[in-house]
Amino acid sequence: MLDSVFTLIIDTVAIVLAGALLLRFWMQAVRVRPPMELAQFTYQLTDWLVRPLRRVLPGAGGYDWASVIGAFLVALVATAVDLLLRGGFSAQTLLLLSLLRVVQWALYGLIGLILIEVIFSWVNPRAPLAPFVRALNDPLMRPLRRVVPLIGTVDLSPLVALILLRIAIQLVTTLVAALL
Repeated sequence: MLDSVFTLIIDTVAIVLAGALLLRFWMQAVRVRPPMELAQFTYQLTDWLVRPLRRVLPGAGGYDWASVIGAFLVALVATAVDLLLRGGFSAQTLLLLSLLRVVQWALYGLIGLILIEVIFSWVNPRAPLAPFVRALNDPLMRPLRRVVPLIGTVDLSPLVALILLRIAIQLVTTLVAALL
C-alpha cells in the first residue's frame, strides 16, 4: 500500500512538471505569447531544469528542445522509480517506457486543451484565456476544420480531434502494456 501511495505522489509531481515543460515547448513552437500569470508559473516551475539543459542542448530549428528533453528526464526518473518498486528493469525498457510516457502526457495535454477550448466556446468565448487556448489548438484543429464540415453552426472538428487523440493514446497504452 505504501508503494502505491509513493508511486501516486511521484507520478503526480512528474505529470505536473512534465506538463509544464511540454506546455513551455508547445507555446514556443506555435509562437504563442502566454498571459503573464501563466508564463510566470510555467517559467518559474521549469527554469531550474531548462536553463542548464539549454547550455548543453541549445534550441535548434526554432524549437526549445531543452524543454522536451527536460520532460523526458522527468519521465525517466518517474518511470525508474515505478519500475524499481515493481522489481527491476532493463535500460532499454526504461528508455522506451519513458519515451512512451512523454508521448502519453503530450496527447493528454492536447485533449485537455481541446476540452478547455470547447468549454470556452460554450460558456464564454470572450474569456481572457480563450484566444490563447485557441492559438495553442490551431495547429491541430486547422487541418481538421478543412476536412470536417460545419453542421449548421456547430463545429464537430474538436470531437474528431478527441477521437483521433484517444486512438493514439490507446496505441501508446497498448505498447506500454506490452513492455510491462
